[in-house]
Amino acid sequence: MTARPRLLDLFCCAGGASMGYHLAGFDVVGVDNRPQPNYPFTFHQGDALEFLAAHGDRFDAIHASPPCHDHTPLANVVGHDGTGWLLDATRTALDILGRPYVIENVPGADMPGAVTLCGTEFGLHTDTATRGRVWLRRHRRFESNRLLMGAGGCYCHTKRGRIIGVYGTGDSGQGHGWKGSFTDRQTVMGIDWMTREELSQAIPPAMTRFIGEQLLAALIPTGGAR
Repeated sequence: MTARPRLLDLFCCAGGASMGYHLAGFDVVGVDNRPQPNYPFTFHQGDALEFLAAHGDRFDAIHASPPCHDHTPLANVVGHDGTGWLLDATRTALDILGRPYVIENVPGADMPGAVTLCGTEFGLHTDTATRGRVWLRRHRRFESNRLLMGAGGCYCHTKRGRIIGVYGTGDSGQGHGWKGSFTDRQTVMGIDWMTREELSQAIPPAMTRFIGEQLLAALIPTGGAR
């Protein structure tokens, strides 16, 4: 049996992105500087860029989700938390390593040429008791040193009044869309192993499964890690 290629997920949090890559066909290892008791795969606690420098050449591909707070509109209200530099630092470290990589961040991040994905592109929805069927409005950007294709375009504008957002830790609310219940948000994200706080920060696995399948195709000519 052919071994599955190995992917390193930096700044992995509770593993939403990791699950998508696993479903795409990778064996995934996660790294985060905070404990992640709910992470579903092999996990190492520590500094992500230090781990990359020491062990990155053992992996066929790398995913990184450096902290995004300083790139969101909220930073203009509550201030920056000093992590914005990590986006450029992560890109530089990955370029030096030379493995196929993907960097994920929020729409406000400076990521020239990145592909933007939305939950509506993947049909992510749930049937609720009060609003009927609602679709996930969640936008994330993906940058790579390999060619990435988009998924066809966001459909948020066609789902007026039928959008659900996943943010914060409480129920209901407005903001980026009606939030529904915690169960509604779990269902629409395709994630059932996280806490409310973890879920609010997560990437839907459907997105990274789509990206991961493209990464797998990019690995074929190279033969993977040496």
